[in-house]
Amino acid sequence: MQSPPNNTPDKRDLLILGGGLVGMTLALAAAKKGITSHVVDRANPADLTAEGFDGRASAISTASWNLFKNISLADRLEPHGSPIASIAVSDQMRPGRLDFTPEPHEGSLGRMFANRELRLALFEAAAEEPLISWHSQVKVTERRRDEYGAAATLSDGQTLNANLMIAAEGRGSPTRDEAGLVLAKWDYTHRAIIAGLTHELPHDNVAWEIFYAAGPFALLPMLDNADGTHRSALVWTVAEKDAAGVLKLSDRAFLAEAHKRMGDIFGEITAVAPRSSYPLGFHHTAKITAPRLALVGDAAHGIHPIAGQGLNLGLRDVGALAEVLSDGMRLGLEPGDAQLLARYEKWRGLDAFTVALATDGLTRIFGIPGRTASAVRRLGMAGIQRAPTLKNWFMDEARGVTGDMPELLKA
Repeated sequence: MQSPPNNTPDKRDLLILGGGLVGMTLALAAAKKGITSHVVDRANPADLTAEGFDGRASAISTASWNLFKNISLADRLEPHGSPIASIAVSDQMRPGRLDFTPEPHEGSLGRMFANRELRLALFEAAAEEPLISWHSQVKVTERRRDEYGAAATLSDGQTLNANLMIAAEGRGSPTRDEAGLVLAKWDYTHRAIIAGLTHELPHDNVAWEIFYAAGPFALLPMLDNADGTHRSALVWTVAEKDAAGVLKLSDRAFLAEAHKRMGDIFGEITAVAPRSSYPLGFHHTAKITAPRLALVGDAAHGIHPIAGQGLNLGLRDVGALAEVLSDGMRLGLEPGDAQLLARYEKWRGLDAFTVALATDGLTRIFGIPGRTASAVRRLGMAGIQRAPTLKNWFMDEARGVTGDMPELLKA
């Protein structure tokens, strides 16, 4: 590779545009491999980690937890995670429930974390990592990629240089759009209503996925409060036309509607945290690379939260890209080399597309209304319930331990 015609001070291996959960995890995973990075994000870290800023929680699969272990985040996160001991799947709370419960020696199906705790752990680690140059509260005003490398000019006047640009800005990635990468997408015309619940009975570390024609109603186990109050995270899918009304309900009316859908599994619901919502859609890029550019996380693929795999899919991107770049650099290739991008494309393209299609299919199957459709679904669920091999396959998929796994995602 020819050297650039001008010196570029503080040129780094990676220029990561987007410092959210996926982008910052990539920077830390790369640093563990000796790979340097600039990380650019327009948000203020103090805002993102403030109490009450984001009530969302994420299910971290076994494979993703291995990644956090391997980049030295597990000790910081462990006290804040609630294990998922089993998953209960129900069609409208009718008979025929499907349970996924691993054997005791197999461990949990994952862990639930408040997004705030994930951010705090990532940001604290990044602030201490000399291989990461973190640029927050700035916007990218210009992006450039050529045979010599990649660069971004920031709103504060700085120009950052690197060998490879990473788009990690999420679903609305301007870097992806500017690169002209083709995007297949559709809107589900639904919104996810997010809220924290406190309740009378313990959740026993069970994650509930209750399907209704309007969309799934998920109850996810969170750690108890310090006073022993039991908590769960609610992700309730409603039609777009109904979302504003659901958000405006009084707490008492909201809990009454929630109770209709979940029954008495948690006893009395004693309180609900402030509610928020976000629109649901599907998108997938035909390609996740371009010259000197790689996409990770939601910039490459956005899926329905029906199986809680969105963040985990992005973390698989992180593990694969870090491994591809590290292997190539050991052979003397620089991070923007086309051979390395081709390997990343081949590795992640099919897996991400398969997961995206599977979650979309589940959404459509469980969205078919009527008693006949429900009866057929419950018949199928009963068949899976009696098939240990099939159940184990589904549990391995939930854990993220199938297929060609990156080394960083292995125990």
